[in-house]
Amino acid sequence: MTELLDTHQHLVYPDVAGYGWTDGIPALANKPFSLDDYKSLTAGKEVSGTLFMEAGVDDPDYRAETRFVAELAKKPESGILGIIASCRPESDDGFSEWLDEGDDLNVLAYRRVLHVVDDGVSATETFRRNVRKIGSRGKVFDLCFAARQLPVAIDLAKACDNTELVLNHCGVPDIAGGGLDPWREHIGTISELPNVNCKLSGVLAYCAPGSATLEAINPYVEHVFDRFGSSRIVWGSDWPVVNLANGLPDWLKVTQKILSKLSEDECNEIGFGNAKRIYKIKDGSLPS
Repeated sequence: MTELLDTHQHLVYPDVAGYGWTDGIPALANKPFSLDDYKSLTAGKEVSGTLFMEAGVDDPDYRAETRFVAELAKKPESGILGIIASCRPESDDGFSEWLDEGDDLNVLAYRRVLHVVDDGVSATETFRRNVRKIGSRGKVFDLCFAARQLPVAIDLAKACDNTELVLNHCGVPDIAGGGLDPWREHIGTISELPNVNCKLSGVLAYCAPGSATLEAINPYVEHVFDRFGSSRIVWGSDWPVVNLANGLPDWLKVTQKILSKLSEDECNEIGFGNAKRIYKIKDGSLPS
């Protein structure tokens, strides 16, 4: 079994922040998904540590979310090795100050969910300048685009070539709709950019109901592996969104089946080595 470092662990605390995006999703709406819940699901499993991924909280709450998780992470038993925090690069207002505070909160990367805003948001010079500012600080920016937006993601990645980028969820392919193309072509193009990495996460949730299987996702996973190679792929659980498929234990089993086709070195790169390098994770470097 390959050791896994989870680079996409969401935690949901409705008493801390609002999660309006979950409205209308019965599996997620109005429910907490706590660190204790996550640890119960992964107890005795191959997950050796996590990066908390901002959970798309309502705009007024994203800083409160990061501060709250930073407190959770101070407990060594949390397993949280760093934070991928939400940010708003489209505005200069308080942006640099938020990056400064992030240094004190063990923030290793930032993300802006971009499939919920106009495609032009990431095309502004303000947005791109601020993403480059993240890169100049040695931090990572996670790309969160829908499949139809991959050309927009490509343009952003080219404009921010000083910044290490991680494409979430294999570029969110429309697996339920059989959307191999033009996703396949766009993944090929973005993989040619040396500052872009890919996250193996989320894909089971994009299958049609009742068909979330390794067989369904395999053409998409194989294409990502072919284009990015084992040295530019990281792994993530996307918990609790993975509950829209068959849950985290199933995704762990599917992951190990995927990795079983690879060499031990390749497995270790994807499982944890690339994440430690890309996100600059230092074991035991939790904030005091």
